This record gives sequence, structure tokens and C-alpha cells, in this order.
Amino acid sequence: MLGLALLLQSGLLAYSMYALAALMLVSRSLASRKLNDIQATRSPLSRVLEQGDTVVMRVKVTNRGAAPVPWLLLEDLLPKSALRPRDPALEVEGRRLKLVMMGPGGKTDIKYRLRALRRGYHQIGPLVAEHGDLFGLYRRFKVLTEPAFILVLPKVVPVQAYELASRRPVGEIRLAHRLFEDPTLLRGVRAYEPGDPLRRIHWRATARTGVLQSKLYEPSCLAGSTLLLDFHADGYHLQGEPDRSDLAVVASASLVAALCGLKQQVGLITNGRDAAERVRTEGYELEPGSRVDARNAGREQGVEEHLHPVVLSTRRGEEQLARAREILARLEPQRGLTLEQLVAASQGRLPRDATVLCLLPRVTLEGAMVLGDMRRRGYAVSVVLIAIPENDLPVALARLTAERLIDVRHLRTEAQIPMLCGNQADRSSPYAVSTE
Repeated sequence: MLGLALLLQSGLLAYSMYALAALMLVSRSLASRKLNDIQATRSPLSRVLEQGDTVVMRVKVTNRGAAPVPWLLLEDLLPKSALRPRDPALEVEGRRLKLVMMGPGGKTDIKYRLRALRRGYHQIGPLVAEHGDLFGLYRRFKVLTEPAFILVLPKVVPVQAYELASRRPVGEIRLAHRLFEDPTLLRGVRAYEPGDPLRRIHWRATARTGVLQSKLYEPSCLAGSTLLLDFHADGYHLQGEPDRSDLAVVASASLVAALCGLKQQVGLITNGRDAAERVRTEGYELEPGSRVDARNAGREQGVEEHLHPVVLSTRRGEEQLARAREILARLEPQRGLTLEQLVAASQGRLPRDATVLCLLPRVTLEGAMVLGDMRRRGYAVSVVLIAIPENDLPVALARLTAERLIDVRHLRTEAQIPMLCGNQADRSSPYAVSTE
């Protein structure tokens, strides 16, 4: 424009160029300062929800500066994984995106509702603001609030059919080591020894023989289970997700609830990734320099390597169910520990007086061999297969049968969870599964 003004000898054209350049510089300078005056606060929200619960999200935005803001674009970000069209984890009611004009000291808010549809550890936010000059040629972005997180607990389905005492994964087992004695199971009598308590004396045998006799009890007890959940990503193909992983989580939570209801000890060991731990270790980008960076500030950054198991120690107590549901709600598939590595890393955490109940989305040759080795070392091992395709089921059952693992159940859908303890693999054929 300056060259054209010199060529045409037009002072008015040169003056308009100077005026336009000055206006752009002033507008850009004001835009840079105004965004620093914008502050936002997120209202407290319920951090733990059940599936189907609704929570109100509200963020208040204030202009602390003395100058007006001609336009301000606000967006409360949500991860794309939570808003998938086919299987959304969260349902949004209201608007998360808002374009406003704010005067000095002006206030506005963003308010919408979230309905929890699936279990998980879901990120809410951050709130990203976009502002620029009057011409839209210069834009700035700023994260006004850090992300918040809500925990949606998995469902618990009542498990029935406890009459299958000898084959169910929750029931009596004979201990390889004499750790407990069950006073309801009399094994025999022996001669009285000094130190035997009076309640151990068998008075009828004493009266019959004329010599003090003491009772002997069976070394067995209601031992409960330690759940071994395989959450390696190779077992959960994208085609069946997130239904298959959610089925494994719901089945695990339901079995824990059943064991807690029977006052038995229960524990959980898994090779999944804890979403809360991922957030603590990786964090999020909170100072975007472009629109793409601003959206990436609300995107989960995953790490493939995960080399230590998530453990809930095996013990009795009503709090075991609450802790197990929180762990299962945050669980994510990963590509670090395999089932074989998980068993090797968990040897010291598997008590021998509890059944090892394995929930498997697939059965590899190495995995079957590891479980068979556990059985040979004295562990009581049961297996629940999680929605294995019909073409792969015969091979999976054959591998387990080859290791003499006969307590096997196949769970196809959530509707079968109530009768899970009755879905025993048919021993007459390693390729058939009964559903009655």
C-alpha cells in the first residue's frame, strides 16, 4: 500500500495505511492484555457417581480488568473417548461452548448437565478461552481452569446358584497347608494331650472308652477368592470395545460383592492401568499456543508401558467391595504386563487359602501353562472366560483342559452373571459349555 501510494502520489492512501497499521497494533496489544484479566472458577461437584446419576457442571467466568472484552469464546472440553456416538460414556445436556461479550467486571457462566452412562475415570475440562483482535487476525488461547475428574462406579449384579459348593469359584476348598480347622467338620478323635482346650474334648468317646479323647477337625474353611483379572489390551479388540472390558469389570465387581456377602476373604489383582495414576504421572498440557493445543489440553495422554500390577490385598471386610469398585472403575486396558508376567509379579500376594479365580478375555498357550503350573503348586484355580468368540472357544477350552483346569465358566453377556457360578464347563467334552 505504501508503494502504491508513492506511485500514485496519494497522501490519503498512505495515511489510511498508517491508520490501519496503528489500529491493528493497538488492537493486538489490547487483546494480549485482556485475556490475562479473565478468571474462572469451577463449582464443586460430586466426585463419585453410580451409573445413571446426573451431575451439574458450572463454571463462573469473570472479567477482572477495567477494559471491555469485545468477544470471548469459552469451551469446557470433554475427551472424545467419553463422547463416542455409538457408546458414549457421558451424555451432555446443555451447551459447553459459549461466545460472549464482557464489560469491565462482567460475569458469565457455563452450565450443563452430565449423565454417567458407563463406568470410568472421566475428565471434565479444562475450560479453554479464545480471544483476539477486532479483525480476528491475531488470536490467543488460555486454559482458565484445570481439569476435574469424576469416578463412575461399575454396576454390581447379584450372583446366585451358591448350591454348587464343590465347583463354584466361591466356596470350600481343601487346604494344602493346615492353616485353619473347621469346628463343624469332625475328622476323628485322638487321645487327650496336655494343653487341649475343654471344648475339644469328645465327651461321648471319653465316656465310652473311659479315657479322655479329643476331637480332630478337617483342615478346611470357607476361604474366598483372589480375583486375577487379565486386562491386557491384546485381549480386548477395538471391535468389541468397550462392551467386553465393561463385562469383565462388572463380572469382577459382582463376584467381589458375592464374596463379601458370604463374609469371605476376597482380593483383586490385575494388570490393567489405573487411570488416576496415569493422570498423576503424566499430567496435562495447560498452556496452549494454538487451537489444536487448546483441544489437546483436554485429551488423555496414554502410555503403553505399565510394568506393575494393581493390587487389592486379600482379606475380609465390608470395605473390600467399595475399594474394589473404585479400582475397577478406574481400570484401563494396557500393553505392559501380560498374564504370565502378572502371575510372576503376584506370587507373594496370592494366599494359598483362597481360590485363584482368573477372568480371561483370551487363553494363550503360555497363559494356560502358567495357570496349570499354579494348580500343580497347590493353588485352587478357577477360570471365567469373558465373551470369547465361538471360533476361539474350542481352542481355549482345549488348552485349559490340557493343564487339567476343569473349573471353567464362559460368560457371554451381562445377563448371565446371576447364574455365573452355574455355568460350569461340561467335563464330558472339552469343547462344550453348559449354560444351565
